[in-house]
Amino acid sequence: MPSTPPTGHSDTPWHALPAGAAAERLATDAQHGLPHAEAARRLSVHGPNRLPAPPRRPAWLRLLAQFHNVLIYVMLVSAAVTAGLGHWIDTGVLLGAVVINALIGFVQEGKAESALDAIRRMLSPQATVLRGGERQLVAAAQLVPGDIVLLASGDKVPADLRIVSARSLRADEAVLTGESVPSDKNDAPVAGDAPLGDRHGMLYSGTLVAAGTATGVVVATGSHTELGRISALLAQVETGTTPLLRQIARFSRWLALAILLFVAATFAIGVLWRGQAPADMFMMAVALAASAIPEGLPAIMTITLALGVRRMAQHRAIIRRLPAVETLGSVTVICSDKTGTLTCNEMTVQRVVTASHVYDVTGSGYAPQGGFHVGGAAVPPAEHPTLQCMARVALLCNDAALHQGAEGWQLTGDPTEGALLAFALKAGLDGPATHAALPRIDAIPFESEHRFMATLHHDHAGHALILVKGAPERVLDMCNTQHSGQGCEPLDHDYWRRAANDCAARALRVLAIAARRVPARQHALDFADMEGGFTLLGLLGSMDPPRPEAMAAVAECHAAGVRVKMITGDHGETARAIGAQLGIGLGRPALTGAEIELMDDEALREVVDSVDVFARASPEHKIRLVQALQARGEVVAMTGDGVNDAPALKRADVGVAMGRNGTEAAKDAAAMVLADDNFATLGAAVREGRGVYDNVRKFILFMLPTNGGEALVVFFAIAFGLMLPLTAAQVLWINLVTSSTLGVALAFEPTESDVMRRPPRDPRESLLSGLFVWRVVMVSVLMACAALGLFLWELGRGSSLETARTMAVCAVVAAEMFYLLNSRHILRSALSREGLLGNPQVLLAIGVCALLQLAFVHAPWLQAVFGSTDLSPGEWLRVLLAGAGVFAAAELEKWALRRLGRATPATGTAR
Repeated sequence: MPSTPPTGHSDTPWHALPAGAAAERLATDAQHGLPHAEAARRLSVHGPNRLPAPPRRPAWLRLLAQFHNVLIYVMLVSAAVTAGLGHWIDTGVLLGAVVINALIGFVQEGKAESALDAIRRMLSPQATVLRGGERQLVAAAQLVPGDIVLLASGDKVPADLRIVSARSLRADEAVLTGESVPSDKNDAPVAGDAPLGDRHGMLYSGTLVAAGTATGVVVATGSHTELGRISALLAQVETGTTPLLRQIARFSRWLALAILLFVAATFAIGVLWRGQAPADMFMMAVALAASAIPEGLPAIMTITLALGVRRMAQHRAIIRRLPAVETLGSVTVICSDKTGTLTCNEMTVQRVVTASHVYDVTGSGYAPQGGFHVGGAAVPPAEHPTLQCMARVALLCNDAALHQGAEGWQLTGDPTEGALLAFALKAGLDGPATHAALPRIDAIPFESEHRFMATLHHDHAGHALILVKGAPERVLDMCNTQHSGQGCEPLDHDYWRRAANDCAARALRVLAIAARRVPARQHALDFADMEGGFTLLGLLGSMDPPRPEAMAAVAECHAAGVRVKMITGDHGETARAIGAQLGIGLGRPALTGAEIELMDDEALREVVDSVDVFARASPEHKIRLVQALQARGEVVAMTGDGVNDAPALKRADVGVAMGRNGTEAAKDAAAMVLADDNFATLGAAVREGRGVYDNVRKFILFMLPTNGGEALVVFFAIAFGLMLPLTAAQVLWINLVTSSTLGVALAFEPTESDVMRRPPRDPRESLLSGLFVWRVVMVSVLMACAALGLFLWELGRGSSLETARTMAVCAVVAAEMFYLLNSRHILRSALSREGLLGNPQVLLAIGVCALLQLAFVHAPWLQAVFGSTDLSPGEWLRVLLAGAGVFAAAELEKWALRRLGRATPATGTAR
């Protein structure tokens, strides 16, 4: 901070100091600014006003780190084994999958690092300052603590400033606080423990001046600003691995151990029990290992995730990091920002109070669609004179503009004034005609000091009106009468105060509307005209309402066992009211940032599960909340749009940024971007993510018996001293056919209809549940018995060895084709139209596989390569019966499990 020693208040935060004391502490003059020499000296001490670039790993090291994964190690060993056996196609497939996965991770990590660059780009490039008593434009990087900065409407704030003077100043701080409307600013100090959104005497780097002018003294630059603090926080946040990758790592270790034990047992049996030559058994053991390794898994995972990305894009959810597709399906808690995600980010008048009626206003956003209801019954606004008068004031005493564009109704101006315009149009007013009938002559603009706006209008019949809108307590002081259906009557102060408090309790922003007739000769307004004599027309209560589709999406998430929590920088009352309308936090207390500040991590972990609404949350609070939920074993999705959300987006299991209104920093830190800023889109993405995980499990459940069946055929032959039913080349053929055709089809499985009626899966569960282990063993044994049984049957009938081996290969492939239909549903029967025909890709894969197998049997050049031979129709019939037997046994097993009631969420109820 400044090199000049402070003159007191050393422990007082800037926002708690009077403006003069802040300038004194920084040894600067608000009228003349810093001398040029002093500014240069401070620049050499504090450095330029920019965020420092973080240290980065070199590209080669980031690329090398992508290979540090158990599954990658297994694949590399497999590639070495297959290369040693001369199986170059298998080797190429394995190495290709390794390289593709590494490149995807490398590119994604590079994108993640750009989040810090996006925050640095938010700094203003230039600033107007006073130096040596002269106004001058300087590069924002040259600002130093103590500089006096001049700002006007539309300017980006170049550094953290303590306001010295302000006029009608409002600042859009949504990127830091999440508040949906600009904040009023002035030069008054506030309490030292005030949250950032309540520091009305401060302007922060990267925010925007929405209205008015200001003079401020720079109190922090570069990494010492709020933006700098968030940037440092973002750099410290470490991203965790996804649930699927953790499961795959555990699965890979288990599978590697199982394969090693199986191969060792086979080698020992062959050498020690059956007396085979060690060299021959070693090569057979290596071949067994190669056939048992699921080399298709990485490729299928990548294809399945990529298809999930495509389906989510159709729902306007853009995936930036491939593993996020599946992680969405694992989510147990969604922490959502409020503004623009759960709400429309468009202020809307929802309640109108007059002396005789209370109206509920339907419709949301700036589109003038909706109506008025009293006691639940619709009323025509044209038949309510007071309502018409209020609509006229709302339209005329207003500086905003609404216009209809290609993307709907767009606002130019203040969001609250936009809500008043939409209200007037809903009441049936014609905007241009009303302005033409009562043109504006003069105005007193809104300022936080007097808390009202007034306009003077003349009609074309010799009448003049002063129209006013503002804070209820201020406008009530101007009024002597109130408007009722029968005319004017004395003002009932108690009624209006109760009405204002009721609106405030509903988290509505309340404005009072009043009017006063004046002589036609009056052509100017001053504050003396506002001292009294007004007639109160009524109160307007507005808020940023919940999206209707978000309400349905929250209910769907709750039905799916996914908790939805609201974490916002907005006020607690507003957050609680919106949460109640959405069904979030009903009957539960809300927690504020100040209360979070008083808790240690352990205490926060204890309460985070019982609270669903968090208000006035800072970036640090958001990260702590995400970490507290993760410490309880939750898989957390976090949504946000501001710079203040970026660290939590990066730390969450799935960070979700807003595409339309989100900052670049938020998008770069997130794994997914919602193109329409709609929470309902996130609900659809969770559905797709669950479908992706289902398809990965289905593939594994299909793949393991395929590899296990082949391995058991060879193992049984060695164990019982039989002639080998499959040659190494034929094992390779089976792997190539099934990997390139059958397994891929499961990546195209549509999402199950009941997927959002199941609870989230336990992220700590293994890919191989008890049911999976049983199913893998059962189907592997069935396939091995089918192939080995046909092989021995043919030899017993006097067929040649080539015919018996061809029958064994065809039996394995036929069993896999039939079992592919079983694998479409884990427990649900395949014996239905949907089960047999619901996925065209499955039928296509079976068709291609059948053609390849026909070529294997009957094409002379393939017969020469693989030692196969022609089969007769009767032999083909026996092959098909063997495959159908596996299908029937698997369906019978699923039927028995359903009958026994063993269908649990973990095993996939009724799927």
